[in-house]
Amino acid sequence: MPDVPAAPDARRATAGSAGSDVSAAPDAAAASATAPLGPGEAVLAFDVGGTDMKSALVDRHGRVLGLRRTPTPLGDGEPAAAVVDALAELAAEHRAALPDVHPVAAGVSVPGLVDEQAGVGIFASNLGWRDAPIRALAERALGLPVAFGHDVRAAGDAEHRLGAARGYGDVVVLAIGTGIAGALVLGGHPYAGGGYAGELGHALSDPDGEPCACGARGCLETIASAGAVARRYAAASGIAVPGAREVLAAAEAGDADAIRVWDDAVRALAEALARLVATVAPEAVVIGGGLAQAGPALFDPLGERLDALLSFHRRPVLLQAQLGDDAGLLGTALAARDLANGSSRLGAPS
Repeated sequence: MPDVPAAPDARRATAGSAGSDVSAAPDAAAASATAPLGPGEAVLAFDVGGTDMKSALVDRHGRVLGLRRTPTPLGDGEPAAAVVDALAELAAEHRAALPDVHPVAAGVSVPGLVDEQAGVGIFASNLGWRDAPIRALAERALGLPVAFGHDVRAAGDAEHRLGAARGYGDVVVLAIGTGIAGALVLGGHPYAGGGYAGELGHALSDPDGEPCACGARGCLETIASAGAVARRYAAASGIAVPGAREVLAAAEAGDADAIRVWDDAVRALAEALARLVATVAPEAVVIGGGLAQAGPALFDPLGERLDALLSFHRRPVLLQAQLGDDAGLLGTALAARDLANGSSRLGAPS
């Protein structure tokens, strides 16, 4: 097992203090240099998003080869079939470009509600499917065994095995951008809860708060996502801004509206983490996405707020994500390798 990162019992945030931005889209060479998968079976990996898909071949040395980003097809009648057809075309292109690499399995990760064990995409609003048998479709189209999973859980597994949370057994991974997505790793294994676990952005934060796009009210992501920070500042000040970065800059310059909006976001995040600490007791919380790029401006006050809310609890170390935008693809490749080795953690047929 890799060494545990320094000071897991520290009472203050550690990784955020470095202040370095997480790369938005590292290329394949950077991904393999910063998070090598190491020796193992060659596999195909597909990380399907609402607007684009990432794909790559991973060779037996663990190098990520031919990393590419292509638009996600939005089929009107059969959206899952349209996506799987696109995966088959990409697989053929990857194999033709790298004829000496012979994948023995594939990994496919998708957004929305996902039942990894059944191989079914339960629901994805941005892709338009319900109860889609994606694993079976992909296995038929690719001619390979397929590890099927959720994109954020795949990213969380990668951060746990290759990135910021290496060495920790119980981990919460948060991706804070337009919304807030989460993943749980418990006892060293991803926890899916039948596909429903990790929806931290839709945990109740303010019963009297704003309506959320999910249909509930006062969800955490209506206050603490990067999108919410920008939207709430614009509503309070009358000044439209591109994102949370500009709100933070305004807060640091003394803008009262920006200070309040940023403080609300940090408070809501700290309260959500305090509830998780009381119920799950993670050793580490990894935060990635656009908001994490604030570095110490987020991690320092978040750590202080969290300390003030805890008493006897195990205080998790707060870590900035290391794998950037390719975490989902790397986690998907890991899942495919696990399947090839007969040690699948999630998303393999039983």
